Amino acid sequence: MIEIKQIKVEDTYKIRKQELRKNMDLSTEFAGDYDEGTFHIGLYMDKELISIVSFTLSNYKDFSGIQYQLRGMATKEEFQGKGMGKNLVAFALEVLKNKKANVIWCHSRITAIDFYLKMGFEIVGEEFEIPPIGKHRVMFKELTPK
Repeated sequence: MIEIKQIKVEDTYKIRKQELRKNMDLSTEFAGDYDEGTFHIGLYMDKELISIVSFTLSNYKDFSGIQYQLRGMATKEEFQGKGMGKNLVAFALEVLKNKKANVIWCHSRITAIDFYLKMGFEIVGEEFEIPPIGKHRVMFKELTPK
């Protein structure tokens, strides 16, 4: 059985470390994790947390209105490619619409671009590097008219 709900930031750390910080000496705590307006969502399968995402109120120069940055999205390796991330984002989009968000945006790893494109995101700007993580692109999705 799948359950999706808001979770505490500390619940995200294990999957962040396993999937996003594997073999890296980087913190699993992100800037903004505890800011007012930040929220974290987890997807559970049979009561096991297997997929996570965080959203922080954060403005990007090319957009206006109420903006949230999607951060730290990850699914345990054995569950990747099975629609868990899609379910997680669909749930998050409803939460964001209730918060009257106009735009969500993220720094997408190059390897995740196709996932976000399938979810209706668009690319803006040039490719850039986040050492030691790798190459990224800014992607966004408009939710409501500004």
